[in-house]
Amino acid sequence: MQIWPGRPYPLGATFDGSGTNVAVFSEVAERIELCLFDADGAETRVDLPEVDAFVWHGYVPDMHPGQRYGFRVHGPYEPEHGHRCNPAKLLLDPYAKAIDGQVDGDQALYSYDFGDPDSLNAEDSAGHTMTSVVVNPYFDWGHDRPPNHGYHETVIYEAHVKGLSALHPDVPERLRGSYAGLGHPAVVDHLVELGITAVELMPVHQFVNDPTLQDKGLSNYWGYNTIGFFAPHNGYSSSTVPGGQVQEFKQMVKTLHEADIEVILDVVYNHTAEGNHLGPTLCFRGLDNAAYYRLVDDDPVHYYDTTGTGNSLLMRHPHVLQLLMDSMRYWVNEMHVDGFRFDLAATLARQFHEVDRLSAFFDLVQQDPVISQVKLIAEPWDLGEGGYQVGGFPPLWTEWNGRYRDTVRDFWRGEPATLAEFASRLSGSADLYEHTGRRPIASINFVTAHDGFTLTDLVSYNEKHNQANGEGNADGESHNRSWNCGTEGPTTDRAVQTLRRRQRRNFLTTLLLSQGVPMLSHGDELGRTQLGNNNGYCQDNELTWIDWDLDRNQTSLLDFTRHAVRLRREHPVLRRRRFFAGRPDHGGESELGDIAWLTTTGEHMADEDWSESHAKAFQVWLNGEAIAEPDTRGEPIVDDSFLMLFNAAEHGVQFTLPGPDYGEKWTCELDTSISLAEGKVVAAGSTLTLAGRCCLVLSRKATTS
Repeated sequence: MQIWPGRPYPLGATFDGSGTNVAVFSEVAERIELCLFDADGAETRVDLPEVDAFVWHGYVPDMHPGQRYGFRVHGPYEPEHGHRCNPAKLLLDPYAKAIDGQVDGDQALYSYDFGDPDSLNAEDSAGHTMTSVVVNPYFDWGHDRPPNHGYHETVIYEAHVKGLSALHPDVPERLRGSYAGLGHPAVVDHLVELGITAVELMPVHQFVNDPTLQDKGLSNYWGYNTIGFFAPHNGYSSSTVPGGQVQEFKQMVKTLHEADIEVILDVVYNHTAEGNHLGPTLCFRGLDNAAYYRLVDDDPVHYYDTTGTGNSLLMRHPHVLQLLMDSMRYWVNEMHVDGFRFDLAATLARQFHEVDRLSAFFDLVQQDPVISQVKLIAEPWDLGEGGYQVGGFPPLWTEWNGRYRDTVRDFWRGEPATLAEFASRLSGSADLYEHTGRRPIASINFVTAHDGFTLTDLVSYNEKHNQANGEGNADGESHNRSWNCGTEGPTTDRAVQTLRRRQRRNFLTTLLLSQGVPMLSHGDELGRTQLGNNNGYCQDNELTWIDWDLDRNQTSLLDFTRHAVRLRREHPVLRRRRFFAGRPDHGGESELGDIAWLTTTGEHMADEDWSESHAKAFQVWLNGEAIAEPDTRGEPIVDDSFLMLFNAAEHGVQFTLPGPDYGEKWTCELDTSISLAEGKVVAAGSTLTLAGRCCLVLSRKATTS
């Protein structure tokens, strides 16, 4: 096979129209073989001829898209010094743009014999592992442009590529569960009609399907087990051509953009699928273990783990940082995605041991002209010491607000002394974000997500029911802040069913009308259930897939959710870009301020009203004429005003609306008890009785223009 010196940059396999340049980093390698595989699996090996600054490279004139390849690294195998090179193990390209196949769990994947961790295994792993694939970088994007919704305009829909369309009757069977299935008009139309502006896709980077789960008849469904940071997961492709997943992913993005929907990727840059010191050798471990992974300082056989998955990437090594930055730029520039949600993001801030918001990773993101301009969402915690960092990320970042989730759940299940914090979460969590110069949009508000109960299960179960996971119900969160409304699980009790439906509407109303950025979990608008399983990571089946066969109550919930999303979209006062000040001088012409917190009698809340442990009902008035924010033309925004009544008590509570200064008449927009008809008009000072655990949203037209 002919091979020329080539270039050390860019890393990976880069096709230029006639041949492919190959470049891979390893500081410890003594020799690296490029291995090419034909359609029958026959392997041809050739040494990469050049090395510059620890980047090994060569150019292969006849290496074209669709070619499967890998590396074999000759170098030290000295675990006691952190080195684990083993040329018997075929390695993936860390920069592979596509990956073919899956692992099968064979002993050959490991550098030791099962039962003897100190041995050296020399079995060839080529027939048991994945291969990298050269891709054609060319794609007709046409006039594709990012929707570029401002955070304050954004409604996020967390979704799983497969689970979204796997059971959809209007998606052709061969496309179900694929990128093409997600981009099918039947699915896109649902997203458009729902009113969401961005899909946040659970991991689509190539991941490893754990053999240990497959042995139990399960699989890694969620995908938080990345091995390829540039490659779309091949299991979500309807294409049978190696590398076809890249074109299919791009077409999905293009279709969603045409529908004015952004694509945000949930990325797992904190660890890899190679696990701990007993894990398989698939890529990074065999290339340069000590460069890619954080090892225990005085025991480099073992890995420093703040993720609970066996390893953590070494976030102070320049080539690790380059890998992550190159990956993000690739997904933005070449795959046209619009942002990232960073799994266990606190680990990315551990340049050494502590979480440091001034770490190199954050510095690189801040100054990067591409990455700094897309949506950046942190899951602001990990499992290490000091890992819970809600409110602690730099100004450029937004965060999954775990305190929002916990507080809203506690309020609606009737926990005492939650009123004050609920009000803070409802109004944008200024206590968490204002001190760092951030605004309400820093808070990604959510009540449910992939990890935990669905919305229906949140109001149907007190305890997790994870027996199907095969771990004796020991996995998953035990403290869910859920409430089953009186009966555990499915029931024919109509009173319980009615309460559960009202509670779902309470959660959705709170979420969609809170200041900040709302995130819906896929299927919650349809009443999706996992039958009490709060850890569906290994359930790639009907338990976790969305069931599109809706009954009357599910259809009603969908209609309600669409209405709440539309209400948010049409009214800027419900999605402000700045925090409330609560002062009359903050709203220009308004003498009433921009917000008012009122008791059930329509009077202003006093300090003691907030601290009453039994207080579970209040009103909040939002002044649409005092937003004090300019529109795109620099003109002040004037909107309708809103009055929201909350009653989390188990019994009905009488409310007296405030006087005419706040509005002479009010129109019903949403009533979670479905007792006050939409469009019903009530006068200032009227007395209303809200049913137990109920929310009422009223509006009045702006008096100025």
